[in-house]
Amino acid sequence: MSTFWRYVRVQLLVLLCGIVGPIFLVIYFVAGADPMLEWMFWTGLLITAVDVLIALAITGFGSRSAAKTQQLEASGVLALAQVTGIHETNTRINDRPLVKLDLQISGPGITPFATQDQVIASVSRLPMITSRKLVALVDPATSEYQIDWQRSALVAGLMPATFSVSQQDGLDGRTYDLTGQTEPLMQILQVLKANGISMDQMIDLRSNPAARQQVQAIVRHAAAQQTLPPPPVPTGASYSAPEDATPSQRLEQLETLRATGAITEDEYTAKRREIISEL
Repeated sequence: MSTFWRYVRVQLLVLLCGIVGPIFLVIYFVAGADPMLEWMFWTGLLITAVDVLIALAITGFGSRSAAKTQQLEASGVLALAQVTGIHETNTRINDRPLVKLDLQISGPGITPFATQDQVIASVSRLPMITSRKLVALVDPATSEYQIDWQRSALVAGLMPATFSVSQQDGLDGRTYDLTGQTEPLMQILQVLKANGISMDQMIDLRSNPAARQQVQAIVRHAAAQQTLPPPPVPTGASYSAPEDATPSQRLEQLETLRATGAITEDEYTAKRREIISEL
């Protein structure tokens, strides 16, 4: 959308909300510029001028934000922004809470960095924030960034992520579900961005063989990882501790063996009871 039409739309919205000024001006001129209503002229003129200035400010902010987004989309890097902290600000904008996020941002070609950002936690954004995984567009030179809420919805599992592998490449033709799988989805988003493919509800890569092959490789690798059997849990491990170990050290070692699955629950209970009885 051009800056002019963005201004027209914003100006109409502002005038609709602050329509008192134009109404005063209309009444004044319809009444034949009656001197008794001169206050309406000046008041209406002032309110209308304020409306215009507000519309210009909003349009300028929107234009700068859109230009920044376009620049980051063209030259920025897609990175994962881990939410490490969520803080209330006790501020609401249009009845929606403003929250402060602690972010740890990392991605290909950038040095990981920590930052803070204030965002409006709307109904649609709140599940992404609480999932603690967001997608950010980052300028690798300046570390300037913007949170990409559309891509974040995919990584957070709020959008289905199913991929059909074509049989024409000699593959199985299956459909794989990667919904909510952060690592492969980030890789796929990076491939799409590198090939200039926008995120729509349905993406058809048949016209882009290079991107299709990359995405298929990522999908099949992620599916293979899902089907790998879990590593065997060692059983029958014996518990032993140094002779000079204190009871607290022995209990700590026992907890470690239990957490790693090296001993069974019955073995853990029996040995813990034995250590406690020696206190």
